[in-house]
Amino acid sequence: MKKKLITAAALLLLVVPGLAACSKDTPAASDTNQGQAASAAAIKQEVTANLKGEPYTLDPAFASDSTSYWVIDHLYEGLYRYDQNGELVEGAAEKIEISPDGKTYTYHIRKGLKWSNGDALTAKDFEFAWKRVLDPKTAAYEPSALYYIEGAEEYNTGKGPLENVKIATPDDYTLVVGLKNPTSFFPKVAIGRPYLPVNPKVVQADKNWAAEAKSIVTNGAYKVSGWEHNNELTLTKNDQYWDKDAVTMETVHFKMVNDATTSYQMYKTGKLDLIDSLPTDVIEQEKGKEEYKTTADFGVYTYTFNTEAEPFNNAKIRRAFALAIDREAITQNITKGDQKAAYGYVAYGVTTPSGKDFRDEAAPYYSYDPAAAKKLLEEGMQEQGWSTLPAVTLKYSTGESHKKVAEALQEMFRKNLGVEIKLEHQEWKTYIDTYKQMNFQIARMGWTGAYLDPLAVLELYTSKSSSNFTKWENAKFDELIEQARVEQDQEKRTKLLHEAEDVLMAEMPIIPVYFYTQNYLNNKKIEGIRYSVTTEPDFRWAKKVAE
Repeated sequence: MKKKLITAAALLLLVVPGLAACSKDTPAASDTNQGQAASAAAIKQEVTANLKGEPYTLDPAFASDSTSYWVIDHLYEGLYRYDQNGELVEGAAEKIEISPDGKTYTYHIRKGLKWSNGDALTAKDFEFAWKRVLDPKTAAYEPSALYYIEGAEEYNTGKGPLENVKIATPDDYTLVVGLKNPTSFFPKVAIGRPYLPVNPKVVQADKNWAAEAKSIVTNGAYKVSGWEHNNELTLTKNDQYWDKDAVTMETVHFKMVNDATTSYQMYKTGKLDLIDSLPTDVIEQEKGKEEYKTTADFGVYTYTFNTEAEPFNNAKIRRAFALAIDREAITQNITKGDQKAAYGYVAYGVTTPSGKDFRDEAAPYYSYDPAAAKKLLEEGMQEQGWSTLPAVTLKYSTGESHKKVAEALQEMFRKNLGVEIKLEHQEWKTYIDTYKQMNFQIARMGWTGAYLDPLAVLELYTSKSSSNFTKWENAKFDELIEQARVEQDQEKRTKLLHEAEDVLMAEMPIIPVYFYTQNYLNNKKIEGIRYSVTTEPDFRWAKKVAE
């Protein structure tokens, strides 16, 4: 899933001034310069951030969550990459040609590229990686991300042969990709994780190649130099990376501390340089300080219904639960950041041809309305022939904020619907498996768009999407999304996307709760971390300016 063409205006680029040394004597200019150079050289360029938990996987074919993505984005590089200003630029491809009809992309791979183990990296590695994701036997997380390619969907769903997939490598440095339809935003899609290369020799030799530091092989700015599972993951600059000289941060330590209070204390004592999960009771006191950073995310905190599991196989009951939630109370009293209550699914940040934000063009789809919620619940139960609502268990992943939101929902459903629900939480890696297996009635999840476009989040709920864990299918919704994929007139395309959101919010297979805003504490000694609305913080160009 997930990413966009990020403009410089969409970024929060941190610049923290260095500390100046003081002395009674004023040395000569040459002495001063030499001293500063020596001082800078003496500063160990390393940063320690909190990953919060063990990544689900570091194999791009199976990654599905922001924890894994944060690490993967530092380890691999695809045909495209984001530069220091957040612009989408060439990555492993040094030249890209697009046919006049917009359906054929020819990528010229940089010569001399290498994997972290020294193996040569060629166009054939991309072909191998993409076809591996599409192979039904692989059971990759998001093969649908490659359905833009002609023959890809048919092969992945067993309706066509591999030979019909329009991915070809006429030589080691040329990759030719044929699309089903002209797709102007294909570069935004192709920067996604399913499009990242993997080393064929390594993958074929060991099915667990991405599970340990000694066996994982990467092609990006960093490589894995240490991995103490459930405790710490260490990345060091990849000396085989073609643009290694531009990478200023030598070492990245990812700690795995899930408790927000503990990680906050570690930050305050200098054991962490960056945290992105603050205890709710300290947010107010940290706001306004130099080290407190806030970025909007193009994403939404949601709860997902299993629409085939009772009682949420009824749309009125799903909508009743949505109307019973006081979102303003959650954002004001629990999250306490700058999150906005979500009364639709597509987050703020997309400007349409009208000049307005996509979100502002649509009226709220629902409101906090306990009376209407109660009425809908009664109607839904009557339709199902139930005198008593089946027992409900709400599942969420471990974490202070998730726990507080879940407890708030539990109380709101009790108060506003007269429904007692059970809460169940799991650690992240276990929870991801539970969620993917759709072993829930209602479960917490959040989605961030792969790129800054309504399609990036709406397409997650088509019947073909690998990311649709609701079991909800709607032919009209699918049709609208398919039309939006190929519509070249931006006004018509925007209208189609609004209509698709109308269908999604009427059926309510998910409950949007609030639009993400990420709060960080960033050690003022670390400058140049690149923040984005669609990715986790990027350390490649960060620099420690003082010890």
